[in-house]
Amino acid sequence: MSLKQEIYQQAHAIGFDQVGFTKPSGLDWAGRMLRRFVEFGRHGDMHWLSKNVERRANPLVLWPSTKSVIVVAKNYGQGSNPLSNLSNTNIGSISVYARNRDYHQIVKGRLKQLGLWMANSYSADVKVFVDTAAVMEKPLAAAAGLGWQGKHTNLVSREFGSWTFLGVIFTTLDIPSDQRGEDSCGSCRSCLDVCPTNAFPEPYQLDATRCISYLTIEHKGQIAKQFRQAIGNRIFGCDDCLAVCPWNKFAQRTRELKLLSRKSLLAPDLRNMATLNDEEFRLMFSGSPIKRIGRDRFIRNVLVALGNSGNSSLASVASSLFRDSSPLVRGMAVWAWRRLVSSDEFTKNRGRYLAEERDPEVVGEWE
Repeated sequence: MSLKQEIYQQAHAIGFDQVGFTKPSGLDWAGRMLRRFVEFGRHGDMHWLSKNVERRANPLVLWPSTKSVIVVAKNYGQGSNPLSNLSNTNIGSISVYARNRDYHQIVKGRLKQLGLWMANSYSADVKVFVDTAAVMEKPLAAAAGLGWQGKHTNLVSREFGSWTFLGVIFTTLDIPSDQRGEDSCGSCRSCLDVCPTNAFPEPYQLDATRCISYLTIEHKGQIAKQFRQAIGNRIFGCDDCLAVCPWNKFAQRTRELKLLSRKSLLAPDLRNMATLNDEEFRLMFSGSPIKRIGRDRFIRNVLVALGNSGNSSLASVASSLFRDSSPLVRGMAVWAWRRLVSSDEFTKNRGRYLAEERDPEVVGEWE
């Protein structure tokens, strides 16, 4: 077998579903799009993107010794409709990728295994990356033939649809490149039209500051009022643009048990989620990517869903958080409660709690 075939075979033996090869170049278009993304301020709170633009746009800036780039993909498809929760407003909807173990740990462990095998077998230098450095995984995956970046900017695979996690290896080995993935979106606009917050100003461009995944995961402050109703019951991430892609007809259920949804996260009850204290939150989401955002931001998200539920019996859950230690939680508790009670009930209680409040953003929710 050739060097390329040996690496391909080893990657599959370790558990990866796709493997592709490319060179540390050819990202000019992606680099231009990234610069535009940052210049327009569409990265929001993700300040690390503006600090490493040139490093992301050119792998040789990150590591000048790179001769080849290997991109691997792990399928995390569930074999079910990820949007089925959206119609039940008493439960929360969690993005498919976060319904079990943190994929970073699963993919990185196996990527290190592959990198170590390469280093020992070929006396090569390698560096491995799983969404932890200034690396443009999706453009590299497209260049390596694993698929193409759709109009929603995510990778689309002919074999697995929208549901792949990516890992990248830079190496000093000189390996022939695979053919670049061909864009097969055609005239389809499904991913653009389904977005609840109109986060795509143009095809192939994302305004992260309007994206529900950004708002519920990366954004650290209070969620702007203009987006709250559109968020619905999405309490961590959003799969809408991924789920409606027609290429998902080829999607397959993952073979990785650690990536299949935990029963407790398939349809989490909003009442139970809203009342989690910090210790309970950490225990429930141990090993989950949800743990990264912390209890306060998570409860903020749950309260948005609570306010959108239309279930007046949940009003007491929101009011129980009026004196929470976090302004994020208190402010969103006011908003949620206000939507679940009558205007008379709101007016009757407003003065008492407003007199106690010192945070200006929370005061704004009472006014």
